[in-house]
Amino acid sequence: MLRRKFTSVIEKYLTEDNDKILLVNGARQIGKSYLIRYVGTKLFRHYIEINLQEDKENQAVFANVHSTQEMYLQVAALAKTKLGNKSDTLIFLDEIQAYPHLLTMLKFLNQEGVYQFIASGSQLGIALYETPSVPMGSVAIETMYQLDFEEFLWAYGVDEHAIDEIKQYFDNKQSLPDGMHRYMLQLFRYYLLVGGLPEAVNKFLPARNIREVRNVHKSIHELYRTDASQYDRERKLLIRRIYDMIPSQLENKKKRIVYKNIESKKGKRFSDYQDELEYLIESGITLDVKAVSQPQYPLAESSSKNLIKLYLNDVGLLTYLLYGMNINAILQNEQSINLGAVYESVVAQELRAHGYELYYYDNKKKGEVDFLINDTRFVQVLPIEVKSGKDYTEHSALSKFLKEKEYHIHQAIVFSNEQKVYQEQGILYMPIYYAMFLRQYPSNDVILPELEYPA
Repeated sequence: MLRRKFTSVIEKYLTEDNDKILLVNGARQIGKSYLIRYVGTKLFRHYIEINLQEDKENQAVFANVHSTQEMYLQVAALAKTKLGNKSDTLIFLDEIQAYPHLLTMLKFLNQEGVYQFIASGSQLGIALYETPSVPMGSVAIETMYQLDFEEFLWAYGVDEHAIDEIKQYFDNKQSLPDGMHRYMLQLFRYYLLVGGLPEAVNKFLPARNIREVRNVHKSIHELYRTDASQYDRERKLLIRRIYDMIPSQLENKKKRIVYKNIESKKGKRFSDYQDELEYLIESGITLDVKAVSQPQYPLAESSSKNLIKLYLNDVGLLTYLLYGMNINAILQNEQSINLGAVYESVVAQELRAHGYELYYYDNKKKGEVDFLINDTRFVQVLPIEVKSGKDYTEHSALSKFLKEKEYHIHQAIVFSNEQKVYQEQGILYMPIYYAMFLRQYPSNDVILPELEYPA
């Protein structure tokens, strides 16, 4: 079984005295159901799993369940055995977005406390938006992603203590020794080929057979292209067209979505495709990066959702679409091939998996910077530039960005293939694999001191 960080999130909600039902959000094929099933069967004597999407497509038993008592009856019928109580019985409602009325019912199931419930969905963002009565006080929504680079290293067999040691080099802003640098860079390139979809990783591990990995990519990519069942034919085709545009769009100098290209019609804008774009983003199959022209902390206050960049949710899918079975394009770092889009995609994937909202700097006069994130440690904006070639010190837009005193930026990061870690003119140069250590801060609980009322 693949070791996943999200395991602890599920265990926390199921073992601690929580007053909310956990809703696990995330794209299809990232391992949500498998992980919930693993934890649920380990922690509970009675475990019942109900795939509501399958129910909707077949008997539609739960379509007419409109009270908690009806829910208990249907669950008992499926269990075919006597169930216990909340302490020993877990009901897993998979793909709950298939029946939005059950999202509302979670509030009452939680209040009555007859059984423990957990739910997941691949389009929860859309379903919650369309649900008239969302039980926000009764549910906790956590988003799960595919394997990040660190989890990929675990799967490959890299010892956790070795990763901790590498993190010490990162924390101290030091370069890895030559041999370790080459090893990490090679593993990073493996990750570019395989990505983090669990099925692809499992196909890769036994014999490192890329053909089998690419077969997984092909099937999941086709699933993502066609899986927009709640929309009519015209909307589905537009969703598919935008999704198919992403790899070629990322190869352009300006990687943002050009709306007139979607249907080859001038005058089109974000509002014309808002539903399609929201589906692609909320279903988790793409990562959106919003434009910021005047960066201020927090970035959400100055962002524009009209000028967005879209990345595929998995870098393995991107390298499959761009290079197919040509693994040397990645492994040999061929100079004739620009891997900029691939490197940006994997950094976007890492940052989002680690809890960051994604932004980029876009200014007509000063240029574009790949990513901006909120650095909560210093309450400021942290710009990030990603380079795949030898010209990693050439970044005119970033240099201009740092000179703007009104932005109050004290440091930036440039990730590249280069081994050396050093700082120059406010820019910290680091090897690309160090992106795995960028984390939201703090990661532990912070307890404020108790105050005494003044005498």
